[in-house]
Amino acid sequence: VQLVESGGGLVQPGGSLRLSCAATGIRFSTYNMAWYHQAPGKQRELVATITSVRDSNYAGSVKGRFTIARDNAKTTVYLQMNSLRPEDSGVYYCCAFLGRENYWGQGTQVTVSS
Repeated sequence: VQLVESGGGLVQPGGSLRLSCAATGIRFSTYNMAWYHQAPGKQRELVATITSVRDSNYAGSVKGRFTIARDNAKTTVYLQMNSLRPEDSGVYYCCAFLGRENYWGQGTQVTVSS
Protein backbone atom coordinates (compact mmCIF):
# COMPACT_ATOMS: atom_id res chain seq x y z
CA VAL A 1 0.00 0.00 0.00
CA GLN A 2 1.33 3.41 -0.91
CA LEU A 3 -0.13 6.88 -0.53
CA VAL A 4 1.82 9.70 -2.15
CA GLU A 5 0.92 13.32 -1.48
CA SER A 6 1.89 16.18 -3.74
CA GLY A 7 0.99 19.80 -4.42
CA GLY A 8 2.42 21.50 -1.36
CA GLY A 9 4.56 24.58 -1.52
CA LEU A 10 4.92 28.21 -0.55
CA VAL A 11 1.91 30.49 -1.02
CA GLN A 12 0.98 33.97 0.12
CA PRO A 13 -1.85 34.55 2.58
CA GLY A 14 -5.14 34.52 0.72
CA GLY A 15 -3.76 32.22 -1.95
CA SER A 16 -4.75 28.72 -2.99
CA LEU A 17 -3.20 25.29 -3.33
CA ARG A 18 -4.54 21.92 -4.40
CA LEU A 19 -3.07 18.88 -2.72
CA SER A 20 -3.28 15.44 -4.28
CA CYS A 21 -2.85 12.00 -2.78
CA ALA A 22 -2.46 9.05 -5.11
CA ALA A 23 -3.17 5.66 -3.59
CA THR A 24 -2.03 2.25 -4.78
CA GLY A 25 -2.35 -1.20 -3.31
CA ILE A 26 -5.87 -0.77 -1.93
CA ARG A 27 -9.33 -1.07 -3.36
CA PHE A 28 -9.56 2.70 -3.34
CA SER A 29 -13.28 3.08 -3.98
CA THR A 30 -14.14 1.22 -0.79
CA TYR A 31 -11.92 3.26 1.52
CA ASN A 32 -12.77 6.42 3.35
CA MET A 33 -10.16 9.11 2.86
CA ALA A 34 -8.97 11.95 5.04
CA TRP A 35 -6.55 14.84 5.16
CA TYR A 36 -4.71 15.77 8.34
CA HIS A 37 -2.65 18.82 9.20
CA GLN A 38 0.31 18.97 11.54
CA ALA A 39 1.62 22.39 12.41
CA PRO A 40 5.15 22.72 13.82
CA GLY A 41 5.25 21.58 17.43
CA LYS A 42 1.61 20.54 17.43
CA GLN A 43 -0.36 17.33 17.17
CA ARG A 44 -1.72 16.08 13.90
CA GLU A 45 -5.31 17.27 13.44
CA LEU A 46 -8.10 16.12 11.18
CA VAL A 47 -8.91 18.58 8.41
CA ALA A 48 -11.43 16.81 6.20
CA THR A 49 -12.86 13.42 5.41
CA ILE A 50 -14.70 11.93 2.47
CA THR A 51 -16.38 8.57 2.67
CA SER A 52 -16.60 5.90 0.03
CA VAL A 53 -20.03 7.30 -0.86
CA ARG A 54 -18.63 10.84 -1.02
CA ASP A 55 -20.05 12.23 2.19
CA SER A 56 -17.63 14.90 3.37
CA ASN A 57 -16.92 16.62 6.67
CA TYR A 58 -14.60 19.43 7.65
CA ALA A 59 -12.92 20.87 10.69
CA GLY A 60 -14.50 24.13 11.72
CA SER A 61 -11.33 26.07 10.99
CA VAL A 62 -11.37 25.17 7.29
CA LYS A 63 -15.08 24.95 6.56
CA GLY A 64 -15.94 27.15 3.62
CA ARG A 65 -12.29 27.45 2.57
CA PHE A 66 -11.19 23.86 1.87
CA THR A 67 -12.86 21.23 -0.28
CA ILE A 68 -12.10 17.51 -0.29
CA ALA A 69 -12.86 15.45 -3.38
CA ARG A 70 -12.00 12.04 -4.73
CA ASP A 71 -11.58 10.49 -8.15
CA ASN A 72 -11.98 6.75 -7.86
CA ALA A 73 -10.90 6.16 -11.45
CA LYS A 74 -7.58 7.85 -10.67
CA THR A 75 -7.44 6.45 -7.10
CA THR A 76 -6.68 9.97 -5.94
CA VAL A 77 -8.06 12.24 -3.24
CA TYR A 78 -7.69 16.01 -3.43
CA LEU A 79 -7.77 18.90 -1.02
CA GLN A 80 -8.52 22.27 -2.58
CA MET A 81 -7.36 24.96 -0.16
CA ASN A 82 -8.49 28.53 -0.70
CA SER A 83 -8.10 31.71 1.33
CA LEU A 84 -5.03 30.26 2.98
CA ARG A 85 -3.84 31.66 6.28
CA PRO A 86 -0.44 31.50 7.99
CA GLU A 87 -1.92 29.11 10.56
CA ASP A 88 -2.65 26.65 7.74
CA SER A 89 1.11 26.10 7.40
CA GLY A 90 2.48 22.68 8.22
CA VAL A 91 2.61 19.19 6.85
CA TYR A 92 -0.50 17.72 5.30
CA TYR A 93 -1.00 13.98 5.38
CA CYS A 94 -3.55 11.86 3.63
CA CYS A 95 -4.99 8.76 5.21
CA ALA A 96 -7.00 5.85 3.84
CA PHE A 97 -9.09 4.08 6.44
CA LEU A 98 -11.57 1.24 6.54
CA GLY A 99 -12.56 -0.48 9.75
CA ARG A 100 -9.35 -1.07 11.67
CA GLU A 101 -7.14 -0.56 8.64
CA ASN A 102 -5.46 2.77 8.09
CA TYR A 103 -2.67 3.82 5.80
CA TRP A 104 -0.75 7.07 5.71
CA GLY A 105 1.25 9.04 3.22
CA GLN A 106 4.57 10.71 3.91
CA GLY A 107 3.12 14.21 3.92
CA THR A 108 3.52 17.35 1.88
CA GLN A 109 4.69 20.69 3.26
CA VAL A 110 2.51 23.79 2.97
CA THR A 111 3.89 27.18 3.94
CA VAL A 112 1.65 30.23 3.95
CA SER A 113 3.75 33.33 4.26
CA SER A 114 4.26 36.72 2.68
